[in-house]
Amino acid sequence: MAHIADSASLLGSRNNLWNRISDSQMAEKLTQRDGEYTYAQLKEWLLRLLPDEQKTTTPLEDLGLIRRDRPVLDESCIYQPIIELIVQGSRQSLIGSERLEYGKGQLMVAGVDIPCIINEVIAAPDEPFLGLSLPLNLSLITQLSVELELNTPTDSSSHKGICITGSTLEIADAFLRLLRLLASPQHIPALAPMIIREIHYYLLTGPLSQYLRALATEGTNSQRIAQAVTRLRQQFLEPLVIEDLANHAHMSLSTFHRHFRKVTSYSPLQFQKRLRLYEAQRLMLVENLDATSAAFRINYESTSQFNREYKREFGLPPQRDIDRMRTAGMVLE
Repeated sequence: MAHIADSASLLGSRNNLWNRISDSQMAEKLTQRDGEYTYAQLKEWLLRLLPDEQKTTTPLEDLGLIRRDRPVLDESCIYQPIIELIVQGSRQSLIGSERLEYGKGQLMVAGVDIPCIINEVIAAPDEPFLGLSLPLNLSLITQLSVELELNTPTDSSSHKGICITGSTLEIADAFLRLLRLLASPQHIPALAPMIIREIHYYLLTGPLSQYLRALATEGTNSQRIAQAVTRLRQQFLEPLVIEDLANHAHMSLSTFHRHFRKVTSYSPLQFQKRLRLYEAQRLMLVENLDATSAAFRINYESTSQFNREYKREFGLPPQRDIDRMRTAGMVLE
């Protein structure tokens, strides 16, 4: 009888606990508390792994870590397919004429390669900008979509190449578990793929589901443009024949232009020009080429035209811009 009474008491305790957890206000408080703890842990791990300002990759499936101790203005980069979680601070990116702002607790998800200007990073030595990132694996998105028996996305429209959304506690916690694995590298081969799969699962079942499936599904407009972007990125130094890109995407010229701009915020010609100018900037900053040599390497026939277009893109003539970047300690992402 005592055993039965103990069992009944235990069952009653469990029911009371479940009722408390099921209560919406209680659940919200628990989630908020868990979220604060998770981000505090993410911050602690990032500060431990990044004792000073830097951007680095880790041995763990290209997990990227970033710390910035000072504000950043007008830094060029090319976003590749990526999932980036902001842990502290905020960032503002300029893509064409579109300005994106995102900060702590938000995800930036890029489905295609897109040139952009990081217009502003809010950071200070005692409150550095902190973030971490993973490559977006569209093959994994396709695999999960099949396993979950998700409907094929409609083909009537295309989606922007970059989206901003709030991170869930589940995604933040998964990133934290990836960071912790760095302290136990012997567990990385077995556990990291499962956690990365989990992050993609939560993305696919969240607000970005349609966006991700459109990029990953063969034959959609977004997927065709993503392929065209990849081809243009690989051949950006060659003469641009837009008709060939449109034919490869199985689109008319006008349809291709419309969807390309929708996904990338640029026309194909603008996109190629930015890729070339960003490469010239890299050549001057990293390989110490002068403006004339950099212009020649990216197939500009006229140095004066290169100087004009460089200044239009970056706001300063080539050498002054490179001097500015070196003084500010900027690195190209």
